[in-house]
Amino acid sequence: MRRASVKSYAKVNLSLNITGVKEGYHLIDSVAVRINVYDTVRAVSRRDKLINVYMHGQGSECIPPEKNNAVRAGEAFVAAFGTAGADIDIYKDIPMGAGLGGSSADAAGVLNALAKMYKVREPAALKALADRFGSDTGYMLGEGSARMRGRGELLEPLSCPKRLHMLLFLPEEEVSSRDCYREYDRFPDPPRSDSEKLAAALEAGDFAGVAANVYNALGAPSARLCGGVFEALAAAASFSPPAFAVTGSGSCVFALFENEEFCRWAKSRYKGKLRTRIVHTLEKARQSRIFSPYALTEEEKATGIPDTDGE
Repeated sequence: MRRASVKSYAKVNLSLNITGVKEGYHLIDSVAVRINVYDTVRAVSRRDKLINVYMHGQGSECIPPEKNNAVRAGEAFVAAFGTAGADIDIYKDIPMGAGLGGSSADAAGVLNALAKMYKVREPAALKALADRFGSDTGYMLGEGSARMRGRGELLEPLSCPKRLHMLLFLPEEEVSSRDCYREYDRFPDPPRSDSEKLAAALEAGDFAGVAANVYNALGAPSARLCGGVFEALAAAASFSPPAFAVTGSGSCVFALFENEEFCRWAKSRYKGKLRTRIVHTLEKARQSRIFSPYALTEEEKATGIPDTDGE
């Protein structure tokens, strides 16, 4: 019996511009960072080809298996690489329907866990599989920051040497990405942030440059569809942070502050009903893993034994 456990981290879109439509899909230009919120994926091998996924937390137990991208990703992995199946437990801490990449994180986490357990070290093939399950699932295979273009499958890895601190405002309601894009199409919005400048500022550790280019074209459509998003935007604005925006298609809103103390100050003074959470971006050391999440560790190089007990 083999086992593997991985952490699959949430993301925040610092910028998200709509740059066009191709073959019925919206094209984006987005700079995304990973934050210290994650789902834990634990896999145990089976002797047959079956994939069983058991969800835990955040209301995920109600997701029908046929609509669960984690199940679909596991089945696609077995079909692509000819391995045996697995029993998989996913313990969720990433809020659902918040624009933090929870569904994509779970699909990517399943691919990472199975690849780790069955010693599949083919990043390009895994990336191709991941791209079938959402515009940011390929990005979610790694743990770093990146600029995403096209449908989200074109990735430019970025470093993030300066830790960014955010206060999240989390409405109870979820926002459908499909409905949000449709609402955007009713009132198109030309690109307002410069992702190239944002990417350069992120890599330079230039906080002011990052804050100056925070924007999400799906923010207004999301707020029109969901009163909770409108409330979250108003709550974030009330603290006059250097920048704030919706992430993904919502419903989560982040307020970007210069340090954790300002986040704690805002959280302590918020008297509304929305859930709040203080988060920060991942450490710089994780950034290089975006395209090679299966690189051998130093211990594995020395012993030849794959690490299947954790990250």
